[in-house]
Amino acid sequence: MDQANKHFSSSRRKFIGTSLSALAGISIVPRRVLGGNGYLSPSDQTAIGYIGTGKQGRGTLLRQFIEIPEVQIVAACDVDTQKLSNFQQQVSSYYSENRNQDNQIDGYSDLRELLARKDIDAVIIATPDHWHAIASVLACEAGKDVYCEKPLSLTVKEGRDMVKATRKNQRVFQTGSMQRSRDDFHRAAELVINGYIGDIEKIVVSVGGPPDACEQPAEPKPEHLDWNMWQGPAPSREYSSFFAPPISWDGWPRWRYCKHYGGGLMTDWGAHMFDIAQWAMGMDDSGPVEVIPPNGQDYQVLTYLYPDGTPMVREDFGKGNAIRFEGSEGVIEVSRQFLNVPENLKDQKIGDNEIHLYKSRDHYRDWLNAIRERSRPLCDVEVGHRTATVCNIGNIAYELNRPLRWNPKKEKFKGDREANEMLSREKREFWDQKAS
Repeated sequence: MDQANKHFSSSRRKFIGTSLSALAGISIVPRRVLGGNGYLSPSDQTAIGYIGTGKQGRGTLLRQFIEIPEVQIVAACDVDTQKLSNFQQQVSSYYSENRNQDNQIDGYSDLRELLARKDIDAVIIATPDHWHAIASVLACEAGKDVYCEKPLSLTVKEGRDMVKATRKNQRVFQTGSMQRSRDDFHRAAELVINGYIGDIEKIVVSVGGPPDACEQPAEPKPEHLDWNMWQGPAPSREYSSFFAPPISWDGWPRWRYCKHYGGGLMTDWGAHMFDIAQWAMGMDDSGPVEVIPPNGQDYQVLTYLYPDGTPMVREDFGKGNAIRFEGSEGVIEVSRQFLNVPENLKDQKIGDNEIHLYKSRDHYRDWLNAIRERSRPLCDVEVGHRTATVCNIGNIAYELNRPLRWNPKKEKFKGDREANEMLSREKREFWDQKAS
């Protein structure tokens, strides 16, 4: 355990500060050089299509974008005609009542048809996780900018493919890890990365665990759902409303707990909480070098080790989905409900010569700003990929139940063929099959 007791050193913070400054200088056009508030003007509308109109698509993501004058929602795609119709009706009604527009929102069952439209500038992807990579890569190849819900990818290879497609096609890609645009998380990360609680001795991330097999009995398939297309690249199985619930279901769909469609709560909430931990450590383009599952002896919980020896563990510390940064000079805890900092830091200002993390007060407008500027948004695809990787390799360690050495540069495990085979998945051929 000696390596795990090493600290997040001041020299490491200095290196991170230099790296972040260089990255910002290359990738991000400062808002101040553009004048005004940095937002799009009403005359510069972005035409958007939605891919996925389930609970998140027709809920949070529709509410966030439909009220922005600079956005025009023109189309949507879903394999469930009831959800698609509901989405279309919501958008048309809003535009009629608030913009005096009487336009029909076009609907599609095949995302390729939506992506073929030249008048669509960008897409919002809110499908189940197992569709994220296909939808994102095709969107980039079609010349669309992308907002994709978290967790970014189901496998490490898929995530890297998404990064490659974004860069090759020069697209603007925002990952939906919107906690970075919240003041408390930004505040916590800046205090940590600037050393205000001393050397980091341990980071505790409280989120749920890995996915299950989710064996479910078959049910009659509803006529309004193309079950073959819903499954997409995942292994074929009989329909169950457990995975694809009807529009009347008010809870969060449970596919996220199931191995072929999601990564469990490790990726669902981990994509939020591990993301903030990575941010605070300056690891947006890297990651841990070891992941060790609990063994009942030296390691009671899943443990990641970073290059300088800093340990990050998945452990419930009794405050829900949250993060605790344990430093040599204090502790910071943060969640969506609270920010707990030492008393002497409550009014602490970050100095002009210290590390200032990218500040966004609106995750959705930040993406639109980046589209206009052709810059990288707060949660660029590389950021989302690196966070998803932390979650995904943790799930692999749980499944194999043995310590794994990870090379974040090569994105491979060292000396473990079985683990490396789990970095990708075999995809089922589904495009030309009839709906079943």
